[in-house]
Amino acid sequence: MRTTHTLRLGAAVAVAALALSACGSSSGSGSSAGATAAGGFQVPNLKPLAALGTPEGKVSVLAWPGYVEDGSNDPKVDWVSDFEKESGCQVTVKTFGTSDEAVQLMRTGQYDVVSASGDATLRLIAGGDVEPMNTGLITNYPDIFDSLKNQPWNSVNGQMYGIPHGRGANLLMYNKDAVKPAPDSWSAVFGQAGAQKGKVTAYDSPIYIADAALYLKATKPELGIKNPYALDDKQLAAAVDLLKAQSANVGEYWADYLKEIQAFKSGSSTVGTTWQVIANLAQAEKANVEAVLPKEGATGWSDTWMVGAKSQNKTCAYKLIDHLVSPKTNAAIAEYFGEAPANKKACAETADPNHCKTFHAEDEEYFSKVAFWTTPIKACLDGRTDVKCTDYADWTKAWTEIRNS
Repeated sequence: MRTTHTLRLGAAVAVAALALSACGSSSGSGSSAGATAAGGFQVPNLKPLAALGTPEGKVSVLAWPGYVEDGSNDPKVDWVSDFEKESGCQVTVKTFGTSDEAVQLMRTGQYDVVSASGDATLRLIAGGDVEPMNTGLITNYPDIFDSLKNQPWNSVNGQMYGIPHGRGANLLMYNKDAVKPAPDSWSAVFGQAGAQKGKVTAYDSPIYIADAALYLKATKPELGIKNPYALDDKQLAAAVDLLKAQSANVGEYWADYLKEIQAFKSGSSTVGTTWQVIANLAQAEKANVEAVLPKEGATGWSDTWMVGAKSQNKTCAYKLIDHLVSPKTNAAIAEYFGEAPANKKACAETADPNHCKTFHAEDEEYFSKVAFWTTPIKACLDGRTDVKCTDYADWTKAWTEIRNS
């Protein structure tokens, strides 16, 4: 695990007001119609690559740190050099620290491939920054877990816009000495957080609003929340009120996992949201912590490799994506980054035979409790048509209010 990368931090600035909906059409090898999609929004008139051609000789990648390693950070961590030799495609990589940064950079048209989280994918699709994916050109696609395909964050109306890469849950971590009895609910950071006043930690991003919505879904059914990413004005207001109340108990909003580990080691943080990899590293550094998936479930991420609509190197882009989701490479990335691989055959290729068990890679019951990040849009993702839901721009504005409360 790389010890220098900054993870998916928040405190985001809205990139643009979203004119999003479920958009697109056809199967993975079809075309995307330039028509009005469900929800009344216009779908970019883009088509997937019909066939692979001669490799163009290069490919430019935007990626989360740790996803595309060429040995320059650690000579032992390199899944790019052999690909370059075999494919003839020279890989250049730019890393980013937030989904908003990734969206901004992709809109320049300078990058061929991006590893996009669910809080970025629909923005990229609606903006015409990425194009539909011809999954038939990805030889490893049949081995991707079926539960990761044709999801709201990576497809539109049955048309895949990328290839799943990995997934993970946002867990509840607590100091076993300070927090007793052992919590099994998000009430430890929302309902009962006052017991740890000033020592609660929370993820620093507008998408964290969904964590509050998930808790409210379970504890205040009268609000009618069905999907934590589909909030009307009243539901968003309830989530914002909960987060403003929580802010009085928050000692730190974390963006860098190293700082969260240090905070739990020092005792300045005793309970809050985390990832499995952070809990593992904290425990390895002798922090007396445990991480659990609370009874209400959790939010989480499922990342997707997407191809830039303006890419001039699409054959190399497809070849690289196919390589990155191949069993051995997907296993190597999943272990290095700390997540569950998307390729079901990757579990037989991990150096640690327990990696997939630790990260629940093959445990669909576990992931059925995880609401994966999906970009909030005006057309309600829960299927309601009698109201408009709030979009990412609304969430970003609300997050600024929460952080300033």
